[in-house]
Order: sequence, then structure tokens, then C-alpha cells
Amino acid sequence: MPIKVQKNLPAKRVLEEENIFMMDENRAVAQDIRPLQIAILKLMPLKEDTEVQLLRSLSNTPLQVDVTFLTTETYVGKNTAASHLDKFYLTFKEIKERRFDGLIITGAPVEQMEFEDVIYWKELTDIMEWSKTNVTSTLHICWGAQAGLYYHYGINKYSLDKKVFGIFEHKVLNRKVALVRGFDDYFYAPHSRHTGVSTEEIAKNKNLEILAESEEAGVFIVMSKDGKHVFVTGHPEYDRITLDGEYKRDTLKGLEIDKPKNYYPDNDPEKRPILSWRGHSNTLYTNWLNYFVYQVTPYEL
Repeated sequence: MPIKVQKNLPAKRVLEEENIFMMDENRAVAQDIRPLQIAILKLMPLKEDTEVQLLRSLSNTPLQVDVTFLTTETYVGKNTAASHLDKFYLTFKEIKERRFDGLIITGAPVEQMEFEDVIYWKELTDIMEWSKTNVTSTLHICWGAQAGLYYHYGINKYSLDKKVFGIFEHKVLNRKVALVRGFDDYFYAPHSRHTGVSTEEIAKNKNLEILAESEEAGVFIVMSKDGKHVFVTGHPEYDRITLDGEYKRDTLKGLEIDKPKNYYPDNDPEKRPILSWRGHSNTLYTNWLNYFVYQVTPYEL
């Protein structure tokens, strides 16, 4: 949450120059407060696991957040019980007349398919179009980020020679942007994907800004200049054992997969994975909620 101070306090300017968010008393008095309405479109097959990860990431804020889980109507996965979906999830058709403060679009295991070949692509594009007018800010994750960059800005994904899999170091490129406020110069985050997006294409678009990237994993955080769209190509919400589960699952299936980089102590899969990204993950989600949702969303949705 921002620090509230008197409008003309000299320290206010000093702290603002250090990129500390300050709110003067006039703005604080004028603010109306209510729960934030956040919709989460879950495209991952193991929805219950992703629920825990995302709710954990959203919980590190004093803001009250009301979450609505969404699933696609045109495709119903087999990895989540129908009773769970019926009880806790809505479809776009059921909420399209509503407005939300924020929307999260998750990744999906369809990255090696052309976007238009994904069975729920039309439904997803309807949701992304709806978000332009009915959502204050949308956070796109992994394949959801690639889909959003493609739909909103025409930037296509490309296949990688080798899967990006593990924990990678990233560099913050513009510390003045509130989304990366509080980040160290370098930080770690998980990736697990076979495709990437072009740094050059994104850099050419005057409406987009790259905020963090990795020498090994490429672009990580991209944001539209108006803050309405945030694209995160990795999985900062992953918990300690997510990559471990993926590696051991594929190994048991006899699939060719390398050990996740920078993950196991001594690169030994029998040892407990190192958790090195949680602090920055929490900061990312908290910054998005505070600066690009709470601070700009209207009181009357």
C-alpha cells in the first residue's frame, strides 16, 4: 500500500525520486475503497494446482480481492473434476455483461500449435476483445502472454531449438516503471516453454515497453505504455515443486527432457529444489494490483 503523507512534506519529493510510491492526504481522503474484482481465466489443465499458486501470489497485499474463476465453454479439460468446475467456475457467457478491475489469463499446454488451431481460440479472442472495455488491466502469463501479444499487437511466437526450462536470471531494464518497483537489478524466475517472442518486434512497437529480460530465456516482462496489458512470458507464480513435478512426469513417460536449470542443489533431482524467485514474484503481483488496478480503476465499475 502507498504511504500517505502531507502534500508539501519535503521528504515526499525525495522518496518519490527514489521510486517510492507516496500519496498525499488530499488524494487519500478522496479515495473510495471497495474490494477489487479480479477474474482469472484458467487455461492450465491442473486447475486446482494453479488456483493455489495464483491465490498465493495475489494474497500478499492488504487490498481485499474478490476472485472469479473462469473456464472456457468451447473446451472442457479432463484433468479437473466436472463437479469442481461446476461449483467454482463460470464461463464468459455468464460474466460478459460485468466489469472487472483486473483479469489474469493463464498459460496453456498448446504453445506448439498455431493460435488459430487452438479449439477455444475464438472464445479467447472474444474475451480479450471484451477486456478492452470491461477490464481495467489484464495480466497475461506464459502462453497467455504470447496469445495476448499476438491478438492485441500482431506479434507472433516462434519455436525454440530447445525448451526453456528452469530458473533463469533476469535484468530489470527500467526501474522507474511502477510494475518493477522494489525489484533488484537482477532477479530469478521460472520458465517452461518451447516457444518465444521476438525482442526486436516488441521493441519496434511504440505502445509496448520491455521491463525485464534474460540473456538465456529472452523477454520476460512486457507492458503496454498505458498499463492496460501486462505480459509475463514465464511462471513467477510457480511453487517450489512445480518444475520438479513436470521433469519427473516427463521422465517417467520416457520423454526427452533436460533437468531444469539452476533448480536442484548440485543439479541432483533427488534433492529438494531451491526456491529463489518467490520474493520478486510476490512483488510483481502486488505492484500490478496496487499501481495498475487499485490506483486507476473507477470506484463504480
